[in-house]
Amino acid sequence: MPARVIAIGDVHGCATALDTLLEAIRPQADDVVIPLGDCIDRGPDSRGVIERLLALRDKCQLVPLLGNHEEMMLNYLDGRPQPDDWLQCGGAETLESYRGSDGKTTAVPDEHVAFLRTWPDFYETNTHFFVHACYDPHYPLARQRWNLLRWHALRDGLPDPHDNGKQAIVGHTSQKNGEVLDAGYLVCIDTYCWGGGWLTALDATNGRMWQANQRGQLRS
Repeated sequence: MPARVIAIGDVHGCATALDTLLEAIRPQADDVVIPLGDCIDRGPDSRGVIERLLALRDKCQLVPLLGNHEEMMLNYLDGRPQPDDWLQCGGAETLESYRGSDGKTTAVPDEHVAFLRTWPDFYETNTHFFVHACYDPHYPLARQRWNLLRWHALRDGLPDPHDNGKQAIVGHTSQKNGEVLDAGYLVCIDTYCWGGGWLTALDATNGRMWQANQRGQLRS
């Protein structure tokens, strides 16, 4: 059993908040750290966030999940059609973060793209499961529809508890008051960091929580 299983809500390019959070958490080699997806877009430094996560792989067991924004970015880079315009959904800010000192937008490094392609849709332990957005309570995680896992907003209604009896830890649906949504069997930790709220981390093993914002402030 890992020492800690720590989920991190939607970072959305907020590298300063992520740095503040990681400094407080201080991930260790036997910790599992699970960014819940939507690590990119909207905020000012998506490139920095990806670089932080790449470095974090050497310090702990890192399991970033694929969010709808990573899906849109990969579709854009692959030239595949998609229902939403990635550039209008925060992708323009992501490309801007890759702009070089000469003022020209550079290509997203191959290492970053390859890293994003490794991100799974879910992670589970004996007591919890982690997905980006939502889930069908009656299907095993391995049989869930990808659009439900990555796109379904909780404001359209909370799902029932999953048949597996485990607590769900999710992101995606921003809680604009900066407070965690805790329904008991489901906890949403997207607390709207990019919009002026907080970036939340939750240790599923003991319920401890940390929050940081883009001003470098920390609360727990």
